[in-house]
Amino acid sequence: MNIDLPDWPYCYGAPLATGHFRNQPEDFIVTEQLSFQPSGDGEHVFLQIQKTGENTEFVARQLARFADVRQRDIGYAGLKDRHAVATQWFSVWLPGKADPDWAQFATNNIKVLQVHRHARKLKRGVLSGNHFKITVREWQGDIGQAAQQLAAIKSQGIANYYGPQRFGHAGQNVSKALAMFQGQKTGREQRSLYLSAARSYLFNHILARRVQEGTWQQALSGDTYFFDGSQSCFKSEQPDAEILRRLAANIIHPSGVLWGKGAPDVTADAWALEQAVLAGYPELAEGLAQAGVAKARRALRVSVADLQWIFLDGSALVLSFTLPAGCYATALLREIVKTP
Repeated sequence: MNIDLPDWPYCYGAPLATGHFRNQPEDFIVTEQLSFQPSGDGEHVFLQIQKTGENTEFVARQLARFADVRQRDIGYAGLKDRHAVATQWFSVWLPGKADPDWAQFATNNIKVLQVHRHARKLKRGVLSGNHFKITVREWQGDIGQAAQQLAAIKSQGIANYYGPQRFGHAGQNVSKALAMFQGQKTGREQRSLYLSAARSYLFNHILARRVQEGTWQQALSGDTYFFDGSQSCFKSEQPDAEILRRLAANIIHPSGVLWGKGAPDVTADAWALEQAVLAGYPELAEGLAQAGVAKARRALRVSVADLQWIFLDGSALVLSFTLPAGCYATALLREIVKTP
């Protein structure tokens, strides 16, 4: 059975502009922002690397070979797209060993920008965010309308959809998750990938329902809320004036479930909405619960920091902005431009 990815509902009206990005790696520039500073001492070498047209796992394998260490001794905080100029951090475990000449690791597509020592391996998800600079070429549309949409995004944020890359080509990872739940044997690494895709797919459907109903940035009874830029959250049975004020000011955001095993973490109207959506995908929901994946939550809305834009001769749009770790630049782009 193949599961198709829908065209998720838009927050600010369907985009009328068209254009292309990723025509060349320089059209999509992303820079990781660590949530801490390397200490300068320790058994792990932290390298800030700029890669062009290479994926993260390829660079990690090359680092292991160059430093003569095991693959598992390499750490990185997140995966970065191959079709981009991406600056990200890696760690190499070198206990009691001198650094190799990291300048020799450079290629036409890989540059070593910084080298520091640190006490611990770089773990997944320890970023505070990512900064993007994206050029949309062959842009065609109404500049005034696009500027209004961008101004709305700057003040109100965007729906925190998982991007299409989360689901594999044409959503195939969700289909493979379903096949796995039906008994198909799967390797450990693929299993994790498919479970993540299934959870993300259900989350996007819950978020889509709230976008359709106009509640993706509003309170429902029984909601759980995240503080902006934080993983801290709290639950409220009934929204009071203070919750409404903080929602309007983007201080807090309502959340949606990342489905799995565990007790309910919302009640009342929020619970009813989530259960109604999940009921449409019983095999995915039951498969995740049976797999023992722990239930979690994700903010439905994300603030877009430092958003700036410029139109170049009416044929290109250049955007720069920062998103928290785990959020997708494509969730912003889809609101303002249709791409092939």
